Amino acid sequence: MGKHAKPAEQRGRATPGSAVRARPLPIKSTVRLRRPVDIWHKPALSAVAALAIPDLTLFALGRLDLILYTSAGAMCALYAHGLPYAARARTLPWVVLGMVASLGNALTAASLTTSTALLVVLASLIAAVHKMLCDATRIGPPGNLILTFITASAFFVPQRLGEVPQHVALALGTGVLAWLVCMAPSLVRPQGPERIATARALEAAAGLLRTESGAGGVESAGVAHARHATAAAVNAAWHTLFLVPARTPAKAAARARLERLLIRAESALGSGENGGSTGPHGNQVTADGYDDRYGRSSANANANANANAKPNPTAAPTATEVDRLAAWARDVRSGRPLPEVGLSAAQAEELRGVEATELLGIGADERVGVDAEAPGLRRPAPGRPRGIRAVLARLAPGSALLPIGARVAVGCLLAGWASMAVGVGHPYWAVVTAASIYQANTTLSWQRALQRTIGNLLGLLLFTALLPLIHTGQLAMIALALAFQLGAEACITRNYWLGSVWVTPMALLLTEFGGHLPAETLIADRWIDTVVGAAVGLACCVLVTNRRATDRIDTALARVAEAEAAALRLLAAGPVPGADDALETGWARDRLAGCLVELREAVEVAAGEWWQRALPEERIAHAEQQGHRALAGLVRRLSAPALAA
Repeated sequence: MGKHAKPAEQRGRATPGSAVRARPLPIKSTVRLRRPVDIWHKPALSAVAALAIPDLTLFALGRLDLILYTSAGAMCALYAHGLPYAARARTLPWVVLGMVASLGNALTAASLTTSTALLVVLASLIAAVHKMLCDATRIGPPGNLILTFITASAFFVPQRLGEVPQHVALALGTGVLAWLVCMAPSLVRPQGPERIATARALEAAAGLLRTESGAGGVESAGVAHARHATAAAVNAAWHTLFLVPARTPAKAAARARLERLLIRAESALGSGENGGSTGPHGNQVTADGYDDRYGRSSANANANANANAKPNPTAAPTATEVDRLAAWARDVRSGRPLPEVGLSAAQAEELRGVEATELLGIGADERVGVDAEAPGLRRPAPGRPRGIRAVLARLAPGSALLPIGARVAVGCLLAGWASMAVGVGHPYWAVVTAASIYQANTTLSWQRALQRTIGNLLGLLLFTALLPLIHTGQLAMIALALAFQLGAEACITRNYWLGSVWVTPMALLLTEFGGHLPAETLIADRWIDTVVGAAVGLACCVLVTNRRATDRIDTALARVAEAEAAALRLLAAGPVPGADDALETGWARDRLAGCLVELREAVEVAAGEWWQRALPEERIAHAEQQGHRALAGLVRRLSAPALAA
């Protein structure tokens, strides 16, 4: 699909067992800069605050040699910024505990053995565990990167067994500080994350209507692309709202207003002649891997890009709705009072149906992070495992994550040993480089390897240029480290290579705090580790195949077919007045939208994977076309007649 799709005349000719022997390896898109994510400053400022407090404390105590351990807990402040505060409060402790446990294992191993080869083996295995768990839990960026960087570094720090508890306690204490820093904004804007998710959905819906208006009623590839982007943005926003508790009438009313806005955004999916596409859709997983940071998917970013299209001046009703959605998005982002939004009769019936099921105790096992006494609020559609069961299901035998874990383990191991073979005494940077390049598929891993190499080289040049300032004293080193952290978060969402320019000197400064090495040796070792880690890691990515990526498409196609069949049965039966029918229609809509998003994600992953059977492109295109038509029918059934806002 997309840039990896075959020409139309070649589709469907490959035999079921055929393998794709060559895929294009993009270069231009790999280094292209993008717009920064809208909330990049939130994790940036959180990390700087969480790092600055212990760094300055250690400076005052004259113990900057402990900065690696305090940084382990403080860097947890980078996580979970896309989650509502209630969910963030539950999630961050798990991140901190994971970091502390990994650090404890690394320090214990470093205290018990001095065998560099064995330490590389252990670091590689932990890196593989980090990758699989972060992907299975869908914790979001920065994913396994920070965990692996800190842990791999700790494996090669001289350590005495008696000091391990003290160092682990430092990490745990600063982890608690990171939790407090990340939760502090809830005192000022308690609805901030869910407001941002809702605003993104409104912006995506406005972009879809603009694109449809500009296309003159023709279902072009741009319209299909915008439709997928809107479905993804709306789906992500619903999942965010599902995590918001409503334990008081005021909180329930505030969440209900966001839901009404989101329902209006969702109604854009019912626009157009048939709501479907006429061909395959071209969404691609972003090259830098950080466009979906903090809960923003690549589809959302593409939808915002579509918002720049000019509306058709002849389409006055559409232009009015576009302006209304855009104005609501600005109000939601700015923190102004939430606007009152009117709903259609069917949509109002759906909310009343949810309230009725709550009063009857129906669907209690489907509640996720939402108080049972908050009537009238949307719930996730039933039928899917959640929580720990969902994580275990993603790691079960046959999972597509297992080959990814094998890639990380083998790639990091060989990269570390290769670095040792060329004379690097502490090859943790080669292990980290190899671990960092593994993305969802081979094509994205190639892009990340190129980005990592470019960024590290430029970062080494920056570090060399700043050596005179670094040598002026420890306070200057702390200030530079904090500046590098801020620069990394500001730039990494634009492209990973640009963020690596700042990450590299920050990592080198952490090494300098622990013990001084000659600058020439430090820079040479990091450059060797970067090249070796990227080259060996990419080679293992190509050789360790992931044929299960295509199997995931088959599963997703089956789920789309089941959800579409249920939707068509409802549409064929016709609307029935009452809350039960509206509630069933809402569940069918949610289920089908989620299945379509999962299918698109599976296609994007498999499209960039090497050494696998050809994709069933005609089946995919047909499933997406028919699925979006059915989804549009369900949305129109709940949206018409729409009430004036």
